[in-house]
Amino acid sequence: MNDVRISQLWRYPVKSLRGESLTSTELTLDGIPGDRIIHVAGPHGPLTGRTRNGLLTLPAWTGPDGVPMVDSHRWDSEEAAQIIEAHGRAGARLVADPSPQRFDILNLLVATDGAVARLGHDVRRLRPNIVLSGVDADLEPDMPGRALEIGDALVGVHSVRQRCVVTTIDPDTGNQDLSVLRRIRDVFDGELALNCWVIRPGHISVDDPVRIVASTEYPDDIGGWIVGAPYAHATR
Repeated sequence: MNDVRISQLWRYPVKSLRGESLTSTELTLDGIPGDRIIHVAGPHGPLTGRTRNGLLTLPAWTGPDGVPMVDSHRWDSEEAAQIIEAHGRAGARLVADPSPQRFDILNLLVATDGAVARLGHDVRRLRPNIVLSGVDADLEPDMPGRALEIGDALVGVHSVRQRCVVTTIDPDTGNQDLSVLRRIRDVFDGELALNCWVIRPGHISVDDPVRIVASTEYPDDIGGWIVGAPYAHATR
């Protein structure tokens, strides 16, 4: 095993918008604080980059007061509302959803440098929270059932993520390249990056060493949008 370390950290204050790069963060039992706490809603439920590609190009970050920002505007401002409707089509609006169901499956997604290098495309297409360096490309399928020990923090690895059309969207231009998803299907059997959750909280930083250890832990709840959680938690 190579020297495994954290090479990148990402938070997505607004689901389906661009992420913000971090140098360090707390890990809580709810994942990275402020991650995906706002999302885009439509007349009939959540809207994502799967069907509203332009959302993936919009910058979003956390302001110094902890409030998510959309293209330099507070998420709950009229300016942000206009931007979201322009990119998400008529009826698109921003809502707050701090519930655990705001995540697709679990509260962390971890990518590995070996698999990303084999993919041959920008890691941002995968929308991970943590990127690990020093991991062989063939190791991801063997990691479910293990855990990542990072200082005091412990992150469980549940499964490999089934990928969708979001990976085909360039995060800078919004242009679509369907060959990206075809490559994921051909090379990785459609699965890439790791569905993870926080077993033990702690502080983590870029360049922290990571130990891959055995684990018997299992998440209490596998919930979220992909597995069909109800749209019942969002507020304006």
